[in-house]
This record gives sequence, C-alpha cells and structure tokens, in this order.
Amino acid sequence: MTIAPKNMAILVGGGPAPGINSVISAATIRSQLEGIEVLGIKDGFKWIMRGDVSHIKELTIENVSRIHFRGGSYIGIARDNPTKNKKYLENVVTSLLRLNVDKLITIGGDDTAYSAMRVEQLAAGRIQVVHVPKTIDNDLDLPHGICTFGFQTARHIGVDIVKNLMVDAQTTSRWYFVVSMGRKAGHLALGIGKAAGATLTIIPEEFPEEKIRLHKIVDILVGAIIKRLSYGRPDGVAILAEGLVERLDPQDLEVLLKVERDEHDNIRLAEVNFGEILKFHVQDELKKYGLKATIVAKNIGYELRCADPIPFDMEYTRDLGFCAAQFLLEGGNAAMVSIQEGRFVPIPFKAILDPKTGRTRVRMVDVNSEYYQIARRYMLRLSKEDFEDPHELAKYAATAGISLDEFRKRFYYIAESDVWINPDLRPDRFLSKTKNKKEADVLLENKPEKEKPNQK
Repeated sequence: MTIAPKNMAILVGGGPAPGINSVISAATIRSQLEGIEVLGIKDGFKWIMRGDVSHIKELTIENVSRIHFRGGSYIGIARDNPTKNKKYLENVVTSLLRLNVDKLITIGGDDTAYSAMRVEQLAAGRIQVVHVPKTIDNDLDLPHGICTFGFQTARHIGVDIVKNLMVDAQTTSRWYFVVSMGRKAGHLALGIGKAAGATLTIIPEEFPEEKIRLHKIVDILVGAIIKRLSYGRPDGVAILAEGLVERLDPQDLEVLLKVERDEHDNIRLAEVNFGEILKFHVQDELKKYGLKATIVAKNIGYELRCADPIPFDMEYTRDLGFCAAQFLLEGGNAAMVSIQEGRFVPIPFKAILDPKTGRTRVRMVDVNSEYYQIARRYMLRLSKEDFEDPHELAKYAATAGISLDEFRKRFYYIAESDVWINPDLRPDRFLSKTKNKKEADVLLENKPEKEKPNQK
C-alpha cells in the first residue's frame, strides 16, 4: 500500500496588506525545494470551513517565483471566521486532512492568528500550524520596534498622499480631515502624520477614558484651527485614526448601532463616514465664533492595502515566508513567526493571548514613549503651555472673538486632561541622559528661551 506524501497548505485571512505574495512565494519555494507539495487555500477559511475542498490552487516554483513584486493576494483573501461555530472549526481540520495536509501556514492579523491557534488545538497534533503576522495596522503583539508586514508600505504611500494634501491645503486655504485605517490602534495614523509633518494627529490611545466623547475630538480640532488661524494660517491637515470610532460613546454616534459588523464582530468602519461627521460638527462650532473653515474629509486605507510592497516589506516578507516554511519542515508547531535582530524567533501561540479576553493581544501605541512624545512636540494643537502664556492665549481668544476667561473656560479641559506631557522629555531631563555631560550643558545653555509656534 502506497502512502500519499503529505502536503503543506497556505491561506490568507483578514484584509489585504502589501507583501502577502512575497510570503506565499518564499514559503512555496522553500517547501518545493524539499520535495513538499504546496496547496494555496483560496479565500482564507471561507470554503474549507464549510467542508468545500474544491477551491484550491497548486503552488509551484514556476507560478510563484515573481509574484513577490506585486500587491494583493495570489490565492485571494476573506474574513470568514471559523471560530464562531465549532462545526466550522471541525470542517477546517477535516478539509485539510482530506487534502492530505499536515502543515499549515496562515497569513493574517490578530483574528486570523486566533483562528490558527484554535485550528491547531483541534487538530491535536495531526496538523502543524504557524502564523505569519500581517496587517497595515501594526497592532499585533510583536516585540517593541518590530512591525507587522505591510505597515511600512502602507505608511510610505500614506505619506505620499498626505504630503500632496498638505500642499493643496496651503494652496487653497482649506483643511483636510484624513481618516486613516487602524481598527483599534493608532500606529498607521501616527506613522503617516509624524513622517509627513501633518498639522496634528489624533489617535485613540491618547484618551485615558474608556469611552471618548465626540465633542472632545471636535474641540481638539476646533482649538487647533483657532490656534492655526491666530498665526495667519487658514489651512491644515489633521490625521485621525479610524479606531477612534470604536471608542466613541454610543450616545454620540447613534449610527454605530445600525452599522453592519464583519465575521469577527468588528464594526465595518468603512461604513461610518467619520470624517464627514467631524467636518459637520467642527464647522458648526466655528460658526459660534464667527469663523469659517473649508474642510474636506478624506479616507485613506483601501489605496494602501494592495499596493506593491516597497523593498523593505518585499525583503521582510520573503524572510518571514522562508522562516515559516523552515519552522514547519523542522517539526515546529503552534507559533507566530518573528524576525528579531536579524534572527528567526518563534512566538508560541499561548504567549500572544490576552488573559483577560482569551483573544490575541492587540499592540497599542505607547503614549509615554519618546516616539509618541516627539510626535506631539511637532503637532499644532492647544496645550497647557498655551494657557500658561498670556500673550499666546490673548491671540487665540482674539481670533475666536471672546475674552481670555471665556477661551480658558471653553478649551482648557482639553489641555488639562492631556496625557502627552512626559517629564522625561523636558529639555533638562532629556539632555541629561547623554553620556557627554559637557555637550548637554552646551545644548541647554544655547536652547531658545521659548520655542517658536509650530508653522507647519
């Protein structure tokens, strides 16, 4: 009796991200060179969780050798979630066994990682599973400083879009409210805003409260517009993380109650026109001060997801694909792939679980980090320093046509509740960290008495 050789399978879940094809290509080539047949499972878990094994694409060196240059997914993608029903999970395992698969590479974000973990548990040793972290949101719980693939390409293209909008804003004397993808975390919004030098960026992590009130976001934007106008600039670009929507108090955004949710019970954020909502409320508030601003709301995200990967992601994902295949070929199982300091480090599935939720952990922006604190230093928005300077405050109040006390009463709460001030970034504390004490003293002695207003 002849025993059929075992196969390796690859599937992609969640949303697209630049670099998917590089992972597929590298993993296929590595496996094929060892004589392993590779099957591409089309459209994620969509078909196999229903017991349908007909949506399969044979992957060979010949048909994948140059796909790493292109965006999208050579074997499709879907958000279908097998963990919602035990029968679906059983169908996934059964379908893979019917295809003679004993090694599975999943490519996706936190939801797909969780599905991969559950499949491995149910397979009980019959199928080895490894997950490759993919998302332009950069929110999978990898070690600090290690990005998920696709993030760098998405940021790169997002910056190109925003820098053009910044020129248009200045040319036409208008504001742009740019809503960037990022379901829960603000990594992409902050990465785009910081690199492009946008006027300000607002992310959900900067709000310590559990639920964010819509009027607070509106007031941050109104305050920034007034401050900008006081310097003679009627233009600006604000980057807003779409994750703000999921944190909004439901009473402020009734539309959320009617918006469709995906297979993982996430709000379909594309259906919430957050930029237009903010535009309406900000313009309405400005009218109270006799001010008018031309505002254009724009979403960016779909333009980024299927872009051709930049060289960074192209190289990074080829490494990830190679390591994923090599890990399985060497008997590895139940882990997520990571490259740390140039070396492959498998992260066990159990290590990425949040004990509170039982789901995969989501990595948020650390607002106490210098990375975020420096970004805030370059933003133009109301801060405590503004309310401590009577000359600056007088300019803002005059622009709004109200008294200093009225301006303070109206907007001080924004600065008062702000978490961005990190004492470690005060010039004296920051510079004292240098090994060269003499250099620090010189820098401190030569620092300007007061920073000039941000003129971005």
